[in-house]
Amino acid sequence: MNPLNLPQYDIKVMEKDGKRLILDELRRKYVALTPEEWVRQHFVHFLMEHRNYPSGLLANEVELKIGDKRLRCDSILYNKEAHPQMIIEYKAPHITLTQKVFDQISAYNLLLHVDYLIVSNGLQHICCRMDYAKNTYRFLQEIPTYEEVMSDK
Repeated sequence: MNPLNLPQYDIKVMEKDGKRLILDELRRKYVALTPEEWVRQHFVHFLMEHRNYPSGLLANEVELKIGDKRLRCDSILYNKEAHPQMIIEYKAPHITLTQKVFDQISAYNLLLHVDYLIVSNGLQHICCRMDYAKNTYRFLQEIPTYEEVMSDK
């Protein structure tokens, strides 16, 4: 896999039945090593190791239901009361982060009403802070620390 614009970590990869798998520590299992999964695992480790996000408050592949339709959030950060605070959407490094990507994460946010939205393709990371009182959002220069997210209440 290609290098990303994220810190390296002790990656655990294995091969089983001719397929490459990567350890997802949050789901506590090996999952298919796709370009998007490569980004997810690096980004989650960045959040935990460099931004102090507790692993117990992060979840990968969270299913949401809208009527009969099922959606799947790539990652969600919860607060200590188990309320979603952040949605993170990952794309493979070759995918450009476009308005369509933001439309996808915005659809998830209609259900979850979180304070932060992040999209990343591993090379570019875009984070915005929602302001529901003013019905706006603002882009942040960097990914906030866990302490910043929780103190921003």
